[in-house]
Amino acid sequence: MANGLDLAEERARALVGRFERRQLGVVRAEDAAEFARAAGETAPHLTDPDSSRFTVHPMYVVSLLRGAPGAGPDEVRPDGMYRDEVPGTDGLDVRLMAGGQQVRWTDEVRAGDAIELLRVLTAVERKGAGDGFLLLTVEKTYSTTRGTLVEVTERFIAR
Repeated sequence: MANGLDLAEERARALVGRFERRQLGVVRAEDAAEFARAAGETAPHLTDPDSSRFTVHPMYVVSLLRGAPGAGPDEVRPDGMYRDEVPGTDGLDVRLMAGGQQVRWTDEVRAGDAIELLRVLTAVERKGAGDGFLLLTVEKTYSTTRGTLVEVTERFIAR
């Protein structure tokens, strides 16, 4: 009988190369300012949406996985991750951790931008001794009608 990790690997391998597109809604200055304050920023150009120099924090859009109003309680795993955040693991008894992130900005995120996320699982690797763990690589592109804003390579560990 396969365990949760074996099932996650089987499911994830079946998802490699399949693109998922999500509309994340419009960037609201108030939400971006709240994010910046929660991240410890104090500069008014990041925290005060009424400032004439207001700028959306560059990491704000990278933090988005859902549009407003966010996820419902049934969309969150006990470990705090979204149920579908790590491809192939939804509903399985596996432990998940972030395994690193590379971010490349190509344009400024602006209040009022309608954000679209394009996401694809690009790699599934079994690592370690014994049952080991899975290292899953996900590529994400956040864009608007102006073009690409941010490209992200994210890795997740499933044990």
